[in-house]
Amino acid sequence: MTVTGPELTGDYVLDLAHTRIGFVARHAMVTKVRGAFHQFEGTVRLDGSDPTRSTAQVVIKVESIDTGVEQRDQHLRTNDFLDAPNFPDITFRTTAVEPRSETEYQVTGDLTIKDTTRPVTIAFEYTGNAVDPYGNLRVGLEGSVTISRKEFGVTWNAALEGGGVLVGDKVVLELDISAIKQS
Repeated sequence: MTVTGPELTGDYVLDLAHTRIGFVARHAMVTKVRGAFHQFEGTVRLDGSDPTRSTAQVVIKVESIDTGVEQRDQHLRTNDFLDAPNFPDITFRTTAVEPRSETEYQVTGDLTIKDTTRPVTIAFEYTGNAVDPYGNLRVGLEGSVTISRKEFGVTWNAALEGGGVLVGDKVVLELDISAIKQS
């Protein structure tokens, strides 16, 4: 069973087991490193009648970063990159939602990494909804945005012998969201 419009209105929480908050960054000018954060929490307030009144908040635990290489993950947690001891959370809070079509939305909000907050606009696709075997209404959203890590004070790098740098400036944030409606 799927629902539409006003029936979607309500408060939702991100399902940690079925949501992925990931990223992709260029490494050594020739390949990409992919990773994800495994600890986060988020709430969404959907307004099915007027999507522009929808809101979301997400808090990501920096310590949960995982690229599949523990040595790299430890480096990413240091002051060279995300400085987890001093800035344990990355946060996002919506400031505007703009429908582009029945399934596409531009979600603008304040993204805070370390001690820098900047506006970002994430292109989201609403992928549908369903009632799960436990009777929970779930909605799905997929989105991505490219940010400059330098704009958030994440500037560490190393020059390569043949030219270029070890870590690219552009980072793609990837969001695959499953949210569960609360009673």
